[in-house]
Amino acid sequence: MSEASTALPARDQIQSDYKWQVEDIYASEELWQADFDKIKTALPKLAEYKETLSHSASRLAACLELRDELNIMAGKLFAYARLHRDENTANAKYQALVGKTESLLAELGAASAFIEPEIIGIPDTMLKAFQTEQTLADYSFYFENLIRQKKHILSPNEEEILSRSVEATQAAENIFNMLAHADMTFPDITGEDGKTITLSEGRYRSLIMSTDRKVRQASFTGLFGSYNALRNSFAATLTGNIKKNIFYSRTRKYGSTLESALSDGNIPLSVYDNLLTTINNNLEPLHRYISLKKKALHLDSIHMYDLYTPLAQEVKFNIPYQESLQLVRNSLSPLGPEYTTLLNKGLSSGWIDVYENKGKQTGAYSWGVYGVHPFVLLNYNDRLEDVSTLAHEMGHAIHSYYSQATQPYATAQYTIFTAEVASTTNEILLNDFLLKTTTDKQKKLYLINQYLEMVRATVYRQTMFAEFEKYIYDKSEQGETLTADSFDEIWHNLNAKYYGPEMVVDSEIDVEWARIPHFYWNFYVYQYVTGYAAATTLADKMLHEGTDAQQRYIDFLKSGGSDYPIAILQKAGVDMSKPQPIELTLTKFSSMLDELENLISKS
Repeated sequence: MSEASTALPARDQIQSDYKWQVEDIYASEELWQADFDKIKTALPKLAEYKETLSHSASRLAACLELRDELNIMAGKLFAYARLHRDENTANAKYQALVGKTESLLAELGAASAFIEPEIIGIPDTMLKAFQTEQTLADYSFYFENLIRQKKHILSPNEEEILSRSVEATQAAENIFNMLAHADMTFPDITGEDGKTITLSEGRYRSLIMSTDRKVRQASFTGLFGSYNALRNSFAATLTGNIKKNIFYSRTRKYGSTLESALSDGNIPLSVYDNLLTTINNNLEPLHRYISLKKKALHLDSIHMYDLYTPLAQEVKFNIPYQESLQLVRNSLSPLGPEYTTLLNKGLSSGWIDVYENKGKQTGAYSWGVYGVHPFVLLNYNDRLEDVSTLAHEMGHAIHSYYSQATQPYATAQYTIFTAEVASTTNEILLNDFLLKTTTDKQKKLYLINQYLEMVRATVYRQTMFAEFEKYIYDKSEQGETLTADSFDEIWHNLNAKYYGPEMVVDSEIDVEWARIPHFYWNFYVYQYVTGYAAATTLADKMLHEGTDAQQRYIDFLKSGGSDYPIAILQKAGVDMSKPQPIELTLTKFSSMLDELENLISKS
């Protein structure tokens, strides 16, 4: 395929050099079927271990090894089917194969469901004695983590009741999704060209960035007016979701819903509190940014609908794929020669599916396959953001490669808390490299603006989300009834605090809380901020500390889930229980803001 081509080709028109090699998982569908049949045959063998795991260390080891062997095989089966399906989502053959594998995964999950409750039922002294046996050496941290959470595990009958309640308690999130995505209707507005446009969530994202202020304001009032019309319904669904999570946390004997949400990764409450405190102590740079935006856009007053307006015109970078490979190699050289060697291997060994073709899955992702290698899906189109996506997804891929090559299956999977660190480190290094090597003033202005917007959206805005979440759960746990008016008031005050005295906090924004799906994910968003701050710190160390920092970083990538995420990051040189990583991120934000001010003043 010519890199300059704009036509959308069929799959068989893509050159093989630009396709991933799914045959690295299975060379033929016959081999795939053979493993499928092996799992089917082995499933009854798992049942033979029921109620016998406490009999001996060797018995427990044999059961866990069988479960892991089947899970590894199932992971390969699913990856093979899903990757082929994503090459062309209209391909009925692989649609069927994905469905067939999903059914098998459900069977495997049901067949092995007895294992963890039975391990938890083993007396601590006996389980600790088992851990000294060589046959269970790979499961030491796995057992430690189970024992840690043991006090929150209920009796088998109670666990069964909770398990059966899940479908019913998902109602609030399901209703939110129906309201927001199926029942919501938006008005028509007039676009930049004078033509009528029917608003939608997808169109809003581009309209709110329009250079025409009337278009921005109309889309803003139109979108939030629609949410406001259903504000009481959204308040009821959010309140229902809060009550659900409070119920589960109290039933499992946690001190709070926040403690329950952080428990999976053993994240101290102080990490969450430290984030909120540090950001609240450093709001002045964001206020400066708002002031600069007001000045640069020549506004008498800056409103919430001006927030997403870019300060620099979009610049066409036009970076063909082969050029992007060299750009990524150059920008990631601070990670050291070992990382660079593996990066080159991944870029040239059939890991990546590069170009869009008819029917191909949209977007981008990285997929680690234990025992094989990672796979990366792109839809590369010569844009700067495509280069950033390549760097990001290769960060995930190399993290998966190192974790899976170094760790036994039991500890190979890294946690959500660390998942975005490696990918974001790559993005930050790419951006730093571009800023250092770009001489064109407009391109530099564009890059700085992109960086500042990333920090505003990822660090400041997500922290505001996290603060809102903590506030509404604290109030609910204290017995206070929250209504649409309550949510509106809390959201308005947070926006006023975060964006500062020059921002006109329009009343329409008060209902924005109703639009955020993350509030149904139970204290998830803070990890966007901690991940970004950790990545900023690691990138800075790599740029300034050299070999030692590079080795710590490689060790971090190899750690997988072999320890708790805070401890893994501490070994890499980032202590997320302290304010320094967040402060460093905001110091860099301020520095880039200074540079933007200088560029604008010289315009």
